Amino acid sequence: MTETTTTHVAARSRAHGPTAALWHAVEVHRTAADLDGACELTVCGALARVTTERAWPAAGTDVCPACATSTR
Repeated sequence: MTETTTTHVAARSRAHGPTAALWHAVEVHRTAADLDGACELTVCGALARVTTERAWPAAGTDVCPACATSTR
């Protein structure tokens, strides 16, 4: 029997027009050392650039509400 642990990392989306850049959650199944800062598909379905410099859940008002709800 294999036990799986879900890990989430923070990712920053780009601002588009009137939409502000938000912090999103990315579910990863590899080590943080394997993350290269590329864009990844987030929990809510957006594309955002992963960062290992900020932990998830991200604090602040610029956090994606769908990602925050889905990762509780």
